Amino acid sequence: LQLDVLNNEIFVVLAVDLNPASPELVPGSSTETRAAVSSTSQTAIVSLANTNCIAEASLSIRSAGGEAVSFTRAAEESYSGNLDYVALIATNNFFVACQGTNNAAAKSVNGRVYGYRARADSTTYAALVQSEVLSA
Repeated sequence: LQLDVLNNEIFVVLAVDLNPASPELVPGSSTETRAAVSSTSQTAIVSLANTNCIAEASLSIRSAGGEAVSFTRAAEESYSGNLDYVALIATNNFFVACQGTNNAAAKSVNGRVYGYRARADSTTYAALVQSEVLSA
């Protein structure tokens, strides 16, 4: 994000749509593709239990012997209407991470972050930046 930090500009996240690549069907092995968006850099894929995680998504195939069952998370690809915010980003960065487990090839993710720019007062802006940076 290219926020105007001199004017206390923040980004208000309304929704996130993540589409991880499909995991591969490997007989006898469970496979998965996970993705997450966070407001600070992370060393591993995070879940919503992490305070800086904005969104997460996963696709998985559970396989045992010759049987396999897939699991997916689905959401609307476009958002409309009056949405409350899900996160506030006060610094110029947000991070997208993707991880595949037991797949033969590397996996990817694509998606979209819905939101708008806003201006915070000085006290609110300072508190948001401090909270975001210190909770990394």
